[in-house]
Amino acid sequence: MGEISKPIVLVAACALVDTDGRILLAQRPEGKSLAGLWEFPGGKVEPGETPEETLIRELEEELGIKTQVACLAPLTFASHTYESFHLLMPLYVCRRFEGVAHGREGQQVKWVRPKSLRDYPMPPADEPLIPFLIDLL
Repeated sequence: MGEISKPIVLVAACALVDTDGRILLAQRPEGKSLAGLWEFPGGKVEPGETPEETLIRELEEELGIKTQVACLAPLTFASHTYESFHLLMPLYVCRRFEGVAHGREGQQVKWVRPKSLRDYPMPPADEPLIPFLIDLL
């Protein structure tokens, strides 16, 4: 192959869907890589965690909302090579959650209609997920 293999990083992402069929996007805060870009909430899967457990933890930490495994439906995944690692990102859809989503870490959040998702600049791994959400909703 000639290429140096890169570590695979597993990150779980969630398309939170409200009762109006809008999807929540969160803006990456200053100081983080890809700052200013919009993404689906989620985070890195820690050792010993399932992707679903990661989302339950991250959604509460980042957005102040609670959900459970039964409310997370796998939809598709992204597989994207960055400079220093390869990202594998399962995307789940969640329509049932408790609380009002707000940026608990100072990040902006916005509810967006599926057809408007392309109006928000996203990391390269998130963009290919958009057509699946437009088809679903």
